[in-house]
Order: sequence, then structure tokens, then C-alpha cells
Amino acid sequence: MVVVDTDVISYLFKQDTRGDLYKPHLQGHLLLISPMTRAELEAWALEHDWGQPRREAMRVHLKQFVLVPFHEGLCVKWAEATDSARRRGRAINSSDAWVAAVALHYDVALITHNKSDYLGVANLKIV
Repeated sequence: MVVVDTDVISYLFKQDTRGDLYKPHLQGHLLLISPMTRAELEAWALEHDWGQPRREAMRVHLKQFVLVPFHEGLCVKWAEATDSARRRGRAINSSDAWVAAVALHYDVALITHNKSDYLGVANLKIV
């Protein structure tokens, strides 16, 4: 299993060449996404006035990822991620902390193009 960050999913959906960097790290793995990632992608579509066909294409693209449900353990990991980043002097925004929480909860790597957003989170494996 690996957790896939919003940016990587976006690159893959848009067929942006930056997505090619991450394909080897995704192959053969169960691909998890945070509820925050799912929400961010819906917000992105609304913000950019995507029509129904493009929103539906995005939803079809997302079927290859497993949406992790919110639960108490995930909330604890969010708090730990936020606190560890703060203590290390590298505050993390709330959205990124949810993504990190999923990776921490399942003890798997996070595949992201924005490594610097997560550097303050203790014990987080970043690709």
C-alpha cells in the first residue's frame, strides 16, 4: 500500500508529464487516498468550472484509488502529525496533515510532489 497525494493524482489525471515520475512507485501497490484529497479534487473541479463530463472523468479516474474512511485512529494520527510538525518548527497545514495521517496510520509511504510540505512530520515515509 501507498498513500497518493492530491498533486500526484492531479498530474496523472491531466496527463501532466510530472505524473510519469511517480508511476514506478505506484505500480503493484494498493493506492490509498485521504478523504481530504478526495474533497480537494472536488473543490478544484468546482473552482475551475469543470463541466459534468470532466468531473465524471475525474471520478472514473479516482476509482483506481481506495478512499480511506475517517475514523478515530485517523484523527489521532492527524493530531500527532500536526503536533510533530509544529514541534520541529515546520508547521503543516490542516489539509496536508490529513494526508500525512493516512500514511502514518497505515505505516506506508506517501507519494507526493510537494515533499517540503511534509518534512516536519515525524516518522513519515515520503517518496
